[in-house]
Amino acid sequence: MSARVTAEKEVRIATWSGFVLMCLGMFMAILDIQVVATSLPTIQDAFAISRDAMSWIQTAYLIAEIIAIPLTGWLTRVLTLRWLFVIAISLFTVASVACAFSGSFATLVSFRVLQGFAGGTLIPVVFSAVFLLFPIRLHPIATSMAGVIAVLAPTIGPVVGGWITETYSWHWLFLINVAPGILTAATDSAGAGRADRSAGARRQRSVQPDA
Repeated sequence: MSARVTAEKEVRIATWSGFVLMCLGMFMAILDIQVVATSLPTIQDAFAISRDAMSWIQTAYLIAEIIAIPLTGWLTRVLTLRWLFVIAISLFTVASVACAFSGSFATLVSFRVLQGFAGGTLIPVVFSAVFLLFPIRLHPIATSMAGVIAVLAPTIGPVVGGWITETYSWHWLFLINVAPGILTAATDSAGAGRADRSAGARRQRSVQPDA
């Protein structure tokens, strides 16, 4: 009995840990919009582009994000919740690196599209996780946690973006996503792998004939 209780506690701890990391990924996706918006004039000067062209750095991200959000339900059914998140945060991280090292405006906008599509899936995935990973009694806690993080990102984004641009360079607006992205992708992929193995073991036991 005690072993069963311990196992249930471990599952709850693992679930909460995975959810917190998912919230971190969502936080980075929302924060990215604000930090880049603050530093658009600096990026405009770096690429010597017009103000109209400059707006596409944000527009490309937001359009891709809007396209991705309604597709999240279908992608979740195809890939499962955890693997969709792992793939999305991995693409978001890779696209962030590519944006930081873009040598031309066209390249930057192209990778902003990929970044926006990946980031667009992270937000609904986190709120879907509330209902898929937790019992009903924990929904208010998990929803409040995700909501606070979603509100915090745009609140501190302009300040963080301005400080990074003034202290370092606009490239670091994208590079700040790398460390959290790698941590989140690696940890949640390991959790998804364990979940897949556990599910496979349960299916195998269910088809074995009784002795």
